[in-house]
Amino acid sequence: MRILLSFLQDQVTTPHPVPSYRFWQHYIKNGIKEAGMSYIEVPEVDWAEGLVYNEGSAALQNWQERSWQATISYIKANRQNIDIFLTYLYPKQINADAIKQIRKMGIPCVNFYCDNIREFKTVPAKFSVFDLIWVPEYEALPMYRKAGVKHINLPMPMWVEPQLRHRNQFTEQPGVSFIGSKDMLRENLLGQAIQQGLPLSVRGAGWLPQHNGPAVETGSVYQKLINQVNFTKQHGLSGLAVKMQQQLNKLAVIPVSNDHIFTSPDFDEYINITQNSMVTLGINRVPTFKRTHHKPLTYSRLRDIEAPMLGACYLTEYCQGIDRLYDTDNEINVYRTVDELVQKATELLSNKEKRDKLRINGQQRALNEHSIPSSLNKIKRTIFDK
Repeated sequence: MRILLSFLQDQVTTPHPVPSYRFWQHYIKNGIKEAGMSYIEVPEVDWAEGLVYNEGSAALQNWQERSWQATISYIKANRQNIDIFLTYLYPKQINADAIKQIRKMGIPCVNFYCDNIREFKTVPAKFSVFDLIWVPEYEALPMYRKAGVKHINLPMPMWVEPQLRHRNQFTEQPGVSFIGSKDMLRENLLGQAIQQGLPLSVRGAGWLPQHNGPAVETGSVYQKLINQVNFTKQHGLSGLAVKMQQQLNKLAVIPVSNDHIFTSPDFDEYINITQNSMVTLGINRVPTFKRTHHKPLTYSRLRDIEAPMLGACYLTEYCQGIDRLYDTDNEINVYRTVDELVQKATELLSNKEKRDKLRINGQQRALNEHSIPSSLNKIKRTIFDK
């Protein structure tokens, strides 16, 4: 399958000032190659640039006009080399007329999008222009069925280098490790586990103490009102209600003590810690204004694919659909509460035979069934084998 690829590629030396995105093109490009497929790119288009501009801004409109005109022209000149247009586009980046024009040229269009349940209440109308939406979150499927938008539930597109898949390089390091950025839900969960005596190391952005910056001005009453109006436009009245409930019933966060926090790892350290920790921990809860902090939203994250692919002994937070990805007794383990986290982690720390079983079985399942080549072949069959 010959793929025209739009997966947040950029054309700048320093990444754009938006959340991390460059890893996506690294994963998908290597996954395409491993599948025995090929890709081409529109040379003039910086797809990631479209994330920088605000919805409805003149800058975004200018980017859309430049980018989609270049894409249409490139496709017309290279039509014979394209079987499918595979994209990772946010709603604000999508030009529905351009997608329709591409489809009229006989090229099916497939869009990947993650964070569906975190970002959307309903499926964005612009997604309906695609032949297929690649949806990784099991919890988002009812939303797509209700909207009548054609979709396929496939894992997050994750790829690890072949040399990192070999178990003979593993040397177990004591304890349980978590790598990920700090938020209050993660901190409270980890703080409670440490309080119960779990030997846990924590790494990632935001955990190390920061120097105090200048005091933040509270702003005028008028500005607060404007902020509240803008918040309601984004999150709705239900989001405002959740926000108010969270303010009235604040989560009493148990902090992670400094002796359990370590510097953020570089790439090699990240791989080493994920593979070699006796237990590698995943956390699937996220702070949102859809749920209160006391009953948080959870969904499967990229780490649920990456850690098993690397051969980790993986313990992650239960969420809907995780038991469709793995046998949660023999390939990975899951927890639902902090008590269960501590109990299962402690059991794994004392049972090397079980740790080895999870490493082997989880890695085989992830590499064989949850890889990018597997997902691309399923998309190919869905689109072309009708």
